[in-house]
Amino acid sequence: MDQRISFVTLAVRDLAASRGFYVDGLGWTAALDVPGEVLMVQVGEHVVLSLWVEQQFEAEVGQIARGEGVAPITLAHNVATEAEVDEVLALARSLGADPVHDAVRRDWGGYTGYFADPDGFRWEVATNPGPIGQAVLP
Repeated sequence: MDQRISFVTLAVRDLAASRGFYVDGLGWTAALDVPGEVLMVQVGEHVVLSLWVEQQFEAEVGQIARGEGVAPITLAHNVATEAEVDEVLALARSLGADPVHDAVRRDWGGYTGYFADPDGFRWEVATNPGPIGQAVLP
């Protein structure tokens, strides 16, 4: 098996709100858009973010665990500079992302902050030092 991820699929409560956030707000381009069902955005050369309406997700995958707290997953958007981290977090805040955690310098050398999309999925916006940080930049 190749060492790679092809799709990241998130179950969303309101696909129109997700479309408004990702496509209309962040300016991403939909690769596949089926209203009321799924929105797919190619986010890397070989990686797609798939946003699925919860009901269709559950019909195919199984019941979603619901409850208090944050989903045990984060998505990350890495950039080259600390200024870019702050710019992306400001954009997310202007789109109504809540919460937005301002970026801080981490003990391991990076500079990162977080925002939540309309379904509460946490996005880390980061600049990472060293080779691994450079490996994920376009």
